[in-house]
Amino acid sequence: MDDERLHETASELRLATFRLARRLRSVRAVDSRNTAMSDAQLAVLAALRAHGRHSLTALADRERVTAPTMSAVVTGLEEQGYVTRIPDDQDRRRVHVEITAAGEKVVTETFERRTRLIMTEITELDLTDDELRVLHEASILMRKLAEL
Repeated sequence: MDDERLHETASELRLATFRLARRLRSVRAVDSRNTAMSDAQLAVLAALRAHGRHSLTALADRERVTAPTMSAVVTGLEEQGYVTRIPDDQDRRRVHVEITAAGEKVVTETFERRTRLIMTEITELDLTDDELRVLHEASILMRKLAEL
């Protein structure tokens, strides 16, 4: 692929990803007008749901934020009842964070609402089987790119 084609592809992918992400962020199980659920908080809940209990430091590393920032995010989640802090048995200075049943419910409902939104929009596009296959294959490649 030549540089011009690569630039065009990267630019289109950036724009499409940004627009889709913005639309998906607007859909969540917690009404953001009534609570303080942020995208950062939802990301932490999703990480805890997927990977289990983490220390604050490990969560900060995973989400690529500072430890004080992560502490503030976790405090907000704890106040809403979505996570609990568990002291480390060997080192009392260390704290682990674990998702609660309420936190699991928020993540599950939010992801399901977002999936239904995309399903509805794909249906409205009335894609052919070939287009749907290409979209599926592109989603796999996008996930690889996101996980770098």
